[in-house]
Amino acid sequence: MNRSEAREQAFILVFEQCFREEPLPELLEAAATARGLEADPFMQRLAGGTMEHLAELDRTLGRYCVGWRLDRLPRVSLALLRLACFELLFCPDIPVGVSIDQAVELAKKYAGEEDAAYINGVLGSVARQEKPVKA
Repeated sequence: MNRSEAREQAFILVFEQCFREEPLPELLEAAATARGLEADPFMQRLAGGTMEHLAELDRTLGRYCVGWRLDRLPRVSLALLRLACFELLFCPDIPVGVSIDQAVELAKKYAGEEDAAYINGVLGSVARQEKPVKA
């Protein structure tokens, strides 16, 4: 599994967590059973880190989601924003442009053009204004 595929699977797990509110090991087990998902270290790092830092990510995103409360965002967009925001803040080894571009591409695939543009704008603001946290 390459990094783009691992990121997409991490997004799906974060999205599922929006509905099931289960810890990552349970989500991984269910995904392995339901769709044959094989655990990937990069995928686990992204999904697990996003879930671990959810409150902090939501506080950060709340400052930049102009015109929207997080609980009013489509869950696909929220999951993508959370995942990419985790990358921006906690994964200094991942280039900022890659994190944003991948989130936008996933938004185009799973949401729509308007969502992709909104996600691009929010993440651009986060990248410009926030300092990465030392992992």
